[in-house]
Amino acid sequence: LRKFDDVSAGSSAEYPDRVSMMEGRLQLQENEITLLKSSLADALRRLRLHDQLIPLVPLALTSDIQSLSLEDALPKGISLTEGSRAKLHRIQGLEEDEEVEKEKDLSRASSVEEPIHPTTIRSLQREDLQDPNGSTESLSSARQTPISGSPAPPKDLPPSPRSGPLSTILEGQNKPLCVIVCSSFSSSPFLPDCMSFGDKSPILYACVSTNPQCQSIKMFIRGRPITMYVPSNIQNYDDLRMEPPVEKLELDWVYGYRGRDCRANLYLLASGEAVYFIACVVVLYHINNRTQRHYSKHTDCVRCLTIHPDKVRVASGQTAGVDKDGKPLQPYVHIWDSSTLITLQQIGLGTFERGVGSVAFSFADSGAFLCVIDDSNEHMLSVWDCAKGTKHAEVKSTNEAVFTVEFNPNDSTNIITCGKSHVYFWTLSAGSLTKKQGIFGKYKKPKFIQCFVFSLTGDVLTGDSEGNILTWGKSPGDVKTLGKGAKETFQIMRQTRAHDGSVFTLCMLQGGALLSGGGKDRKIIRWSADLAPERECEIPEMFGAVRCIADVDGEEVLVGTTRNAILRGTFSDGFVAIVQGHVDEMWGLATHPSQDVFLTCGHDRQVCVWNTEEHKLDWCTTLEEYGLCADFCPNGAVVSVGLSTGRWLVLDLQTKDVVSDYTDGNEQLSVMRYSPDGSFLAVGSHDNFIYIYNVTESGRRYSRYGKCNGHSSFITHLDWSKDGKYIMSNSGDYEILYWDIAGGCKLLRNRYESKDREWASYTCVLGFHVMGVWLEGSDGTDINALCRSHNERMVAVADDFCKVHLFQYPCPKPKAPNHIYEGHGSHVTNVRFTHCDSHVLSMGGKDTCILQWRVKRGGTGDSGRDRLHSSSSTSTSSPEP
Repeated sequence: LRKFDDVSAGSSAEYPDRVSMMEGRLQLQENEITLLKSSLADALRRLRLHDQLIPLVPLALTSDIQSLSLEDALPKGISLTEGSRAKLHRIQGLEEDEEVEKEKDLSRASSVEEPIHPTTIRSLQREDLQDPNGSTESLSSARQTPISGSPAPPKDLPPSPRSGPLSTILEGQNKPLCVIVCSSFSSSPFLPDCMSFGDKSPILYACVSTNPQCQSIKMFIRGRPITMYVPSNIQNYDDLRMEPPVEKLELDWVYGYRGRDCRANLYLLASGEAVYFIACVVVLYHINNRTQRHYSKHTDCVRCLTIHPDKVRVASGQTAGVDKDGKPLQPYVHIWDSSTLITLQQIGLGTFERGVGSVAFSFADSGAFLCVIDDSNEHMLSVWDCAKGTKHAEVKSTNEAVFTVEFNPNDSTNIITCGKSHVYFWTLSAGSLTKKQGIFGKYKKPKFIQCFVFSLTGDVLTGDSEGNILTWGKSPGDVKTLGKGAKETFQIMRQTRAHDGSVFTLCMLQGGALLSGGGKDRKIIRWSADLAPERECEIPEMFGAVRCIADVDGEEVLVGTTRNAILRGTFSDGFVAIVQGHVDEMWGLATHPSQDVFLTCGHDRQVCVWNTEEHKLDWCTTLEEYGLCADFCPNGAVVSVGLSTGRWLVLDLQTKDVVSDYTDGNEQLSVMRYSPDGSFLAVGSHDNFIYIYNVTESGRRYSRYGKCNGHSSFITHLDWSKDGKYIMSNSGDYEILYWDIAGGCKLLRNRYESKDREWASYTCVLGFHVMGVWLEGSDGTDINALCRSHNERMVAVADDFCKVHLFQYPCPKPKAPNHIYEGHGSHVTNVRFTHCDSHVLSMGGKDTCILQWRVKRGGTGDSGRDRLHSSSSTSTSSPEP
């Protein structure tokens, strides 16, 4: 356990960048493997379908077949070599190959073969196309991709307005039968080399229907066409105009605290507010009024915090982070006023590397200087003039991890730092810094010096990973050994055994007493001025070890813990949690159908139920495996939670008991969704199946009804129709499928029939009504979740770049304008509206943060379906929360 304490204290400071890089590379490799598998399966199914259709083609070759030359459809300037032709045959009854992509064996899903009539364009078939060198290649009848023998397109083609990795093509207009779209895709391993210009921009081919009654849109993600049919109530897609929603979001509450891997990040201000941080937000929580304010000017995760001697000004430093293109952003420190939340000074932009690890104000000169240590390899130590924002001095600190820095409260020219196997005493003189290393002498050198404070007598007290409190003082130079001119040194004057395991924090009280917080033993011990133990108490195991302590009034204290909780209490009365949160990545989020309650679950194996009005944790339970998805039964009495092993549980909200326990497959579950009337439960799995259950006894009894078999990748999202008979689902390879549940869980092959179907919820990230949420440059994994409001006016979106977006619903056109909100410091994994649409809930992945946003009504109007013809707005607003 001692070894664990040491690792937890030092690992986050030494290896965060390497771990983050490896996680990113692993995720990319997993995505590429998934798409490779799906592309191979797609090719095999297309070959099989082609073989089945060959005998039917002669039946359709009648006298009214119209043949068109491909030359007539190509843009001006592109010509085919002699003998190279493409014929178009009019066939009705079956969808295009693109529109039945990913179809399974005919034996796996029953359907009646439809007759083929030569009345509408069915596919684009091409004869052998010969290149200038004489070699011939044939093109598939479905996805028209150029081959190596094809003539190269001219380089002077005009650029397409649909540029970017994600592009759309409108079907159903009187346009050329073969459309060539030039798109600046990022190079994809699934596109042939011949599909690229010299600048890696591939050419995409798509068939376009000329039937005005069957308008459809093709959206391309990573080279994959996704066909979506335009609903009947939209007469002219091109005339649709999109606006940002009149509603806006305002940050209302922040759930959680970052105590797991940060230290010295909990203070009490003169206003009676506790100040701490999580994700990109610094929270000011009034411990008596139970209200929150938020400083949200940081652009990435806040890493450190300190307060000015006036207990009003605050300095907070952030990590560097990366932008959406993977380029590193510059870290900095903000000095701000806690009463007005106005930024007073920005320190060190362009100076610090990777992030800011520790900050400290000077005390002897009323906070004129700020000391900063960054996260570079040399852990650069710099001193800044707070009023001017200029650098006063800078020096390389050490290659070892540095945990904290402080000015001597009586002398601003003396600075102390500590960390892995060291304590350094720095002297600031004439704009330069010199250091002396603390000498351990006869005492065992600990692996980590975790923390330190200054006693009232001026001595330095350190807490280390061996569980000791060391008292440091100056010793005169050893003239006998070193000769005349020997300089004074800093040595250990006393060693006091304090805790079993690491000493994570020390807090000096006004009267000279000392509080120490332990890691392994989870104890808080009060010491007299001469380090005699007076009182002690132990923190409950569920809250973890003591991370930091803040004095309230000499008796009452605030305690931050390693399991991301803040406790308030005294030695006499004990401690209660005033802030709680998850301690690992979160994915599952569900809101109650009629109450101000929501549920979260994640990799920490905790299932937590929260109250949005009282801003508190109602109850929490720990599971055997970690939860990834959840949904409330429409009656509100039970909630189902999907786990990482294919197992799913049903919990009673009142008793917290498990009332049902089932397992489907042996892979993780990704979505749980009840039908609107609560009679069915759909369980989406990573084994590519959707399991359907009958629900009885008010959600307490379940029986298998059927299984939806047709996806070629893992299920990501699904929604029920309002009548509870159909399901729309998305998968990991960007597929949209529709299912007839009432008819026996059958795959609906003709997706055109579902274009006017109304959906009880809308969480699928792919679909006509939400096509506009995909921003230019998206690669298919950039949007993790979305949710339509219950009044069908808004769509909230969680993306991979720490942002929450608010769109108008529906938003079926590319580049739909939206409001963007920051606050998360990691990919946003899920987002939901509360039952009355008064709030939006979003949760981060690695930042373990839940943000509650208040929906500010901008006006009233018709429902979302009636707002399609509003005026255009192309700018994207980004108000500060």
